[in-house]
Amino acid sequence: MLGQKKILITRNVPDAVINRARATYQTTLNNDDEPYGADQMIELAQGKDAILCTLTNDMSRTVIERLPNSICAIATFSVGYEHIDLEAARERGIIVTNTPGVLTEATADVALLLILGASRRAREGAEMIAGDWSGWTPTQLMGLSMQTKRLGILGMGDIGRACAVRARAFGMEIHYHNRTRLSPELEEGATYHGSAEELLKVSDFLSLHCPLSPDTKYFLNEERIALLPPNPVVINTSRGPVIDDEALIAALKSGRVAAAGLDVFDGEPKLNPGYLNCKNAFLLPHLGSATIETRNAMGFTALDNLDAVFSGEEPPNKLV
Repeated sequence: MLGQKKILITRNVPDAVINRARATYQTTLNNDDEPYGADQMIELAQGKDAILCTLTNDMSRTVIERLPNSICAIATFSVGYEHIDLEAARERGIIVTNTPGVLTEATADVALLLILGASRRAREGAEMIAGDWSGWTPTQLMGLSMQTKRLGILGMGDIGRACAVRARAFGMEIHYHNRTRLSPELEEGATYHGSAEELLKVSDFLSLHCPLSPDTKYFLNEERIALLPPNPVVINTSRGPVIDDEALIAALKSGRVAAAGLDVFDGEPKLNPGYLNCKNAFLLPHLGSATIETRNAMGFTALDNLDAVFSGEEPPNKLV
């Protein structure tokens, strides 16, 4: 019986998700919404059957190895799963699931928000109007147009393709690199580049949609920034550590990069303070999936995965 199963939800998820969890399981909540430390996580997991966690929770090997034997599943409230040691979970026989698909449209919307905000100097405009704005002038805060510009998309998965759909409506020319080339139907006229470096060379705007892995960590470094065309705009809605912060900050300050739009950061919420001194950095606090509909869907997908596990079925989004 599902109602006899006990789950731990590690952060304060939306009310609709909590209500469904409580209707189905004996549910322990994190009412303070502070990320658990390792010892607290282990203590609270005692007697539970599953953990519904988030990207902010440490599910490394040292934590997973100490979980009680009763834990049979970890459902993460995210697409990314770099916070979970999958091999350690596999060794313990713990099923791990994520929530792909439901974040696509909301995250692509934010990518376009970042493109617009960065290229049209929205941060500077907001600061000006809140300060000492003297009125319109012919040369005030001139930004960059999107029309006819080449948008390079690194990682043409669901979100990358959704970003391309939106960018085409603004008259952008789509280029991409992916681990494998897409079919013509999915490319929709986009130009494929066989290497990330070749993509960078044509990217007037560069939008990062790649997963975080050993190959992509600090991918956008000084050497790769140098490959970009003059006055590029860099966008990141994937994971903060795919960018070498010091290299990008230096490029923003020198003018080598015209602007950046960033929703994710290495070490967030403690982002590199250098970004705060870059007027040409348009910054958001990890809002990619932050709509009511999307966050509810993420929680429901995580619960769907747990429902399947406890019913003896294959969960729809099983990682291990």
